Amino acid sequence: MSEHRRKPPPPQGGGRAAARRGASGASSGRRAAPRGSTASPSDSYGGPSPSGSSGSAGEDRQWGGRAEARRAAQRSTGGGRRRAPDGGAGRGGAGGGGRRGGGGPGGPNGPGRGRGRPGKKKFIDYPRAYKDGWRRWMPSWRLVTGVCVGFFGSLMVAAGIAYALVDTPKEALTAKAQNNVYYWADGKQMIATGGETNRQIIKYEDIPKSMRYAVMSAENKTFETDKGVDPMGIARAVFNMAKGGETQGGSTITQQYVKNAMLDDQSQTVSRKFKELLVSIKVGRTVDKDVVMAGYLNTAYYGRGAYGIQAAARTYFGKDASDLNASQTAFLAAVLKGATYYDPAGSPEIDPLNATAAKNRQRAEDRWKWILDEEVKDGRLSASQRSDFDKKGFPKLQNPRTNAQLGGQIGYLVDLAKAYVINNSGGRITAEKLQQGGYEIHTTFDRKKVKELEDAVKKVRKENLDPKRKFKGEYVDKYVQFGGASVSPKDGAIQAIYGGEDATKHFTNNADVTGAQVGSTFKPFVLAAAFKYGVRDPDGLADQGESERTIVSPKSLYSGKNKLKIETYDGVPWKDQKGKEWLQTNDGGASYNRPSFQIDLREAMRESVNSAYVQLGMDVGLDKVKESAQSAGILDGSFASANFPSFSLGTSDPSAIRMAGAYGTFATSGQQNDPYSVKSVDHEGETVYRHEAKPKRAFDPQVADNVTDVLKTVVDKGTGTAARLPGRDVAGKTGTTDGNKSAWFVGYTKQLSTAITMYRMDDNEKAKDRKFLEMYGTGGQDKIHGASFPAEIWHDYMSQAMKGLKYESFPTPEPIGKVIGETPSPTPTPSATAPPSSSAPPSPTPSQSTADPSPSTSESCSQWDWNCNQNGGAANGGAADGGTTDGGVTSTPTATETDGNGNTRGNGNGGTLFGGGG
Repeated sequence: MSEHRRKPPPPQGGGRAAARRGASGASSGRRAAPRGSTASPSDSYGGPSPSGSSGSAGEDRQWGGRAEARRAAQRSTGGGRRRAPDGGAGRGGAGGGGRRGGGGPGGPNGPGRGRGRPGKKKFIDYPRAYKDGWRRWMPSWRLVTGVCVGFFGSLMVAAGIAYALVDTPKEALTAKAQNNVYYWADGKQMIATGGETNRQIIKYEDIPKSMRYAVMSAENKTFETDKGVDPMGIARAVFNMAKGGETQGGSTITQQYVKNAMLDDQSQTVSRKFKELLVSIKVGRTVDKDVVMAGYLNTAYYGRGAYGIQAAARTYFGKDASDLNASQTAFLAAVLKGATYYDPAGSPEIDPLNATAAKNRQRAEDRWKWILDEEVKDGRLSASQRSDFDKKGFPKLQNPRTNAQLGGQIGYLVDLAKAYVINNSGGRITAEKLQQGGYEIHTTFDRKKVKELEDAVKKVRKENLDPKRKFKGEYVDKYVQFGGASVSPKDGAIQAIYGGEDATKHFTNNADVTGAQVGSTFKPFVLAAAFKYGVRDPDGLADQGESERTIVSPKSLYSGKNKLKIETYDGVPWKDQKGKEWLQTNDGGASYNRPSFQIDLREAMRESVNSAYVQLGMDVGLDKVKESAQSAGILDGSFASANFPSFSLGTSDPSAIRMAGAYGTFATSGQQNDPYSVKSVDHEGETVYRHEAKPKRAFDPQVADNVTDVLKTVVDKGTGTAARLPGRDVAGKTGTTDGNKSAWFVGYTKQLSTAITMYRMDDNEKAKDRKFLEMYGTGGQDKIHGASFPAEIWHDYMSQAMKGLKYESFPTPEPIGKVIGETPSPTPTPSATAPPSSSAPPSPTPSQSTADPSPSTSESCSQWDWNCNQNGGAANGGAADGGTTDGGVTSTPTATETDGNGNTRGNGNGGTLFGGGG
C-alpha cells in the first residue's frame, strides 16, 4: 500500500491508551502490553522488533490496535478472559480490575464495580433476598397478584363444585306449615289452628297479573330476567339502607321462594345463606319463572293466619284471589313485608307500642301508595288507574276474625296464650316460628270455668239489657261491655277469662286491655300501704328530713265528712294549681257519724267512704300507695299520675287479669305471683318452654291478712253483700267511677281470685273517637254500681267455680298498728245524710265539688303542696272532685278517652306488659 495511505505513527509514548497501560503498572488488565514487552514503554515502542528492525517511528508496523494488545496481554499473563491468577485481572478474581471483578489487591473488598455471584433463586421470593430492612418483608406486586388470583380461583372452583352437587329440594316436603295445637289445663285439646288450616294452593293462571306485577315492582324488578339472584339489587338495597330510604330488599323472589318453600333450616347463619344462594341460582336456571312466582305467592305468609294468596284474599277481602283488583293486590304485596307491622288491624298483643292499629294502618297505606307508584314507573299500571285508586282510597278490609273455630271465648284464649309465649320464651319462640306451626301449647285455662264465666255474663246481659231501651233519648243499653278474669292465688295461673261477646265479632280482649278505671277497688292498696309503711307524723318534720311514721290499726279514725278539706302532711289544706281547696265528696253527698264525723278504717272500707281514704292516702304518701299496688302485681304502665289525692280512689286502669292477680296477693298472705296463661310448649317431641314460678314477698302476712279481714267486712255487711257465698270466706271490694263510666267488683276466696268489669264504649274498629260513655239508665237502673251487675256476675260465676272445692278459711290476722285519731264514741253508729246502699241514688247526676276539674300544669303550686312541688302537679283526674257515686268513686276517666283503643297507658297484659301476666 502506498505510503500516502498509511496512518501517521502515533505520538511517542503511545497516546492515551499507552498512558493508561503505563499507569496500570504491574497489574496489566484489559489493556495489557504485548507478550514479551518489558516494563518500560520504550521497550515496547522504541526497541528493536522481533525481526531485528530498528523500530524507528513510521517505518516499522506497530501492534494491531486495542484488541490485539488485549489478547497479547492475556497471553502474557498466562490466562484467558475468565481466569484470574493471583493478583491478576480476572473477571471475578481477587485482585485485578476486570469488568466484574472484585478489583484491587484486596480481593473481594477491592474497588471493582461488580457484586459476588448470587445464590439460587427461590420459587416464592419472600422474604425478599435482594432487599434490606423493612423492604425485605414487603411482598412484591407479583406475589400479591398471584395470591389473589389463587384465592379467588379456589373459591370459584369450590363454588362450582358446590353448585354441581346441590340438588333442587322438593317443595312438597317443606312448603306445608303444620298446625299449632292448644290444650286446656286438663290436657284435652282446645283447638288446632295455624299452618295448613288456612292455605289453599291455586294455579298460576288463577293468580291475577296485578298481584304478580305488584310483588315484582315492590320486591324484584328484574325477576323476569335475572338468574335467581340479583347482585345489583343486593347492592342497591344496602345503599338505600345506608341512606335510610325505601328499599326493595336484597333478596329476589326466587330467593324468598327457596327460603319459604324449600329450606327447612331458617337460621341466620353464613352456611344457610350460602346454601340459599346456590339453590336460588340453580332454581333460577332450571325452574320456569311461572312456577317460581306461583310457588312464592302460594307459600308466603300474609298475616291473620293466612298462608298463600288465596287464603289471604279470603281473609282480607272475602273473595277469591282471581277476583282481586290492582289496588287490593298492591295491599297484599305491602303485607308481605311483615304482617305484624303492616296489618291495619294491628298486633298489640305482640308489640303494644309499635304494632298498634293506628301505626300499622299508616304504614300499610304508605307502602300501598308506594307500590302503586312503582308499578306506574315500571309500566305495569296506567296513570289513570292509579288516579282512580287514589279517589277510591285505601281498600276496605274485613274484620280480622274470620275463622269460625276462633268464635266465642276461644279466640281470646288463643291470642292470650300466643302473646304470652312470644313475650316470655326468651326469644326462643318468635311470632314467625309460631306461624310455621308444629307447636303444642299447654295452657292454664279451665274449660269448665271459662264456660261458667261466659254463662254468668250472658245471664246478666239477657235478663237486664235491651238494645232498644232509651233513657233521656239515648240507647243506654247499646255498647255495653263486660270483662273478667279468674286467677289462682297460689301460683298465678289464669283459669278463666271473659274477653267479650265473641272473638270473631268483638276482637278487643276486655279481660286484658280496656282503659277502664278501677274506682274504689283501688282502696285496699291504700290500706295495705298504711299497714306496711304507716302514716307520717308532721311533728317530726322539723327535726328530720322525713317525718317519723306510725303504723295504723284498722280501728284508726278518720273523718267521714262529705266535702272534706284534704290536708297535706303539715295540716295545711291541699290546693289545686289554681289555688282552690280540694273538697272531697262521698257517694250521694253522705257524711258519717255526726257530729264528730269520726269513722274507723274498717267501717270506711265497708261503706266505701271516699273522704277517709283520700286523707289516709295523703298521710301515707301517694308514692307509698303506688309502691304497694306495684308490689301486689299492678303494672307500672297502668298507673295514673300519683300527684293528686284522687289517685287513692282508683284513677288508674289496670286490666281485669292484673286486678284479680293483685287481690290474690292478699289471699296468699302477701306472696305475689305474676299471672300466667301457658304452662309449657312442646315442639317435635321436645319441651322448648316451661313456666317457672317466681313468687315474691309483697307484704308481711300481718299486713295482708289484716287487709283481707277488712275486705271480708265489705262482703259480709257492706257494699259487696251481693257477692256473698254461703259457707265460704269471701273478701272483696266494689268500685265505680265518677261520671258512671265504669264499675267493678273484685273479690277472692282462699283458692280463687276474680275481677269483673263493666263499661260502655263504642269500640267498633270503624269508630274514630272511642270514648267511655255514661251508664245512667243502663239496664233499667238509674246508676250502675260495682255492687250491681259486676257483683251479680261475680256471685253467679264463683258459686259454680267453687263447687267441689273444699272449704278454706282465711287466717286470723295478728293485731297490727295503733289507733290514731280522736277517741270514738262508745257506740259509733253510721248516720249518713244520704245512706249508702247497693241501689242507685234518686238522681243520676253526681254532685260536684268546688274543685276545678282540669288543673293546668302552668299554674304555680302552693308552698305546702308537697305533691305539686315534688312532681309538677299535673295528673289524670287530678282536680276532679274525687267522685260522688257509691262503692267508691273516682274522677271521670278522661285520660283514657283519647285513645282509639280506650287505653292510653299500654296495659296490654297479653303483650309485652303481660310479662307473666296473662
